[in-house]
Amino acid sequence: MVRVGVVLSGCGVYDGSEIHEAVLSMLCLDQQGAEILCMAPDMETSVVNHLTGKESPGEKRNVLVEAARIARGKIRDIADVKQEEVDALMFPGGFGAAKNLCSFASDGPSCKVHPDVARLAKEVHQAGKPIGAVCIAPALIAKIFEGSGPLTLTIGNDPGTAQALEKMGQEHHNCPCSGFVLDSKNKVVTSPAYMLGKRISEVAEGIGKTVEALLKMAR
Repeated sequence: MVRVGVVLSGCGVYDGSEIHEAVLSMLCLDQQGAEILCMAPDMETSVVNHLTGKESPGEKRNVLVEAARIARGKIRDIADVKQEEVDALMFPGGFGAAKNLCSFASDGPSCKVHPDVARLAKEVHQAGKPIGAVCIAPALIAKIFEGSGPLTLTIGNDPGTAQALEKMGQEHHNCPCSGFVLDSKNKVVTSPAYMLGKRISEVAEGIGKTVEALLKMAR
């Protein structure tokens, strides 16, 4: 059975993992017979009130603890996960991918990546195992592999974000929400998800295709 590491960044679109994307990724993986290993970094982050969309001054939450809500408590600290434990990695989006897993949200192409996230992704890639990423998470992948590319990626069709990926040495392809972009040479597959999606059903279609392509490369 293929074992896929799902890298979460908290719980909630504005300060963590986008919940629809995370759950759809896990659902599609399960439907296609994969075993899932959820993981997240053990770190503190600021909190956004999801009712108002505004940051809660002075409030902090732990990314691993929050991500455990999505994983139903079955989750690991990414610092303890080795590449030998997984056959592929999947990165759902949400602002946490650009805020907690890396600093792309604030620093753009000059961002820094959480060291354990970068370490595991590089180990997986060096072992010839595939990586999937949706929504804004391809920006994280672009930074991790800056200088070793180019990778072919998509975040949809936003010109500013696409340009930022290209500044990191990657090749951006425009893509609809229901589609995906496959870089078979580098074993990376990406899809826009809620970067473009207006309905959960169209996001599900793109993620389903992404997961299918990911598992084909992992098997």
